[in-house]
Amino acid sequence: MIPLTTLAAGQPIVFGGDRVAEVTSELAAAFKAGDQLIVVQDTGDLLHIPAGEYRMVDAAVSAAIDGFVELARCSDDQISDFFARFGALLANDEVFSAIIEANVDDIESARSRGRSTTRLEVGATMRSDMIAGLMGWQRATSGRNALVEMVDHTGWQLEARRAPLGVVAFVFEGRPNVFADACGVLRSGNTVVFRIGSDALGTASAIVEHALRPALEGAGLPLGAVQLVESSARSAGHALFSDRRLALAVARGSGAAVAQLGAVASQAGIPVSLHGTGGAWIMAGQSCDPSELRAAVRHSLDRKVCNTLNCLVILRCNAEVLVPVALDAVRDAADVRNTHARLHVVEGSQEFVPAELFETSVTIDRAGGPSNETLASVLSETDLAVEWEWENSPEISLVVVDAIDDGVDLFNRHSPHFVASLISVDPVEHERFYEAVDAPFVGNGFTRWVDGQYALDKPELGLSNWQGGRMLGRGGILSGDSVHTVRYRAIVSDPTTHR
Repeated sequence: MIPLTTLAAGQPIVFGGDRVAEVTSELAAAFKAGDQLIVVQDTGDLLHIPAGEYRMVDAAVSAAIDGFVELARCSDDQISDFFARFGALLANDEVFSAIIEANVDDIESARSRGRSTTRLEVGATMRSDMIAGLMGWQRATSGRNALVEMVDHTGWQLEARRAPLGVVAFVFEGRPNVFADACGVLRSGNTVVFRIGSDALGTASAIVEHALRPALEGAGLPLGAVQLVESSARSAGHALFSDRRLALAVARGSGAAVAQLGAVASQAGIPVSLHGTGGAWIMAGQSCDPSELRAAVRHSLDRKVCNTLNCLVILRCNAEVLVPVALDAVRDAADVRNTHARLHVVEGSQEFVPAELFETSVTIDRAGGPSNETLASVLSETDLAVEWEWENSPEISLVVVDAIDDGVDLFNRHSPHFVASLISVDPVEHERFYEAVDAPFVGNGFTRWVDGQYALDKPELGLSNWQGGRMLGRGGILSGDSVHTVRYRAIVSDPTTHR
């Protein structure tokens, strides 16, 4: 095997079995001996991993593997003590002041680069949520070595017991609270390696230095149990998700970057949990109560996260009544934020929306700054797949259909197969909807209930849509105690037993 030491501009790289990508001049100039090149087989993306990034990730994963072996020798009480200490340190004002100082620097840096800081700021609510999550893991049962099943045979027994997976990798952008929440995998005996985006790296490093590492040391847990890859380079994430020693790779975020990470992990043979595209759908059924629709829309637009209302489907027979109700609810959500809402109307549905909305220009708050746009614009049906990543101004798509079955068909064709809600007082209509809609999260009201902490009273490590196929053996909410496998143990009572 000849090592790759150089690349040439224009050099053809075969991918997908029958396609060719070409090396750019920038990639050729940057690539050095010792670097690595990952070819994403689905897209032909050429991902450059400098040798330094590779070594950093390799060291972190190696430490986590060693930590996994050591953690197996630690007691459940020690793990509980770790969560208690971690939470207590975050509750300590002197400790937290150092974290806040780093967070302020991160926020200022992000703003100077035109980045959104909506989820970056570690305020009082985020702090209390992190502490509450850690205390939840302290109280939770571990499940390590729990008996799942026992089969009696003549002369012997077979036990199936829960066991940790191994090293879990997390890549996420700009949300420091995830860093604390995802330590929940230790509860079930796993170790973890993090890579966080450049926006929140300083905050994460401060959490490690002032709270996490002291908590590990105080509880007597191995320092390798939690590793932070202290690199802001995206290539560090690619290196991490291509390390075949991982037991599970989890990516949180949205868009092409998360899809790319998932492809890197999948082609390396690593089980992956993604939530790359979000955006919830609400459908107003044949027997929709206008007040219930108004409440569902309003309470699904309080902030922009993955389970925020993205697409609203209304039946043509009810549109004259329900479209104004829904638009009032969207405006209410904007008024609370002291801004204007943005509406995208699918072609063929414009007649139910006041014409002046397509002509009235207002200021819309975007991550990159204020933008002068019309209140409403026309959208093609295929663009129902777009998730509106709004900063402060609520933004949704609206489509009017002839029947709920048509709405379900649009959802199954264009949505990320994530959250679907039907507003209807008819139980038969709900059952038909539940059976037909291809989503892991289905409801009859507001969509923002889709959250592990809120719905299951457990810190959520990630949510998965069904865009990339259904998951084997678990639901769409990934929590610390769901990161496990099963081991089998034979107990022979009669030594003469044989096949």
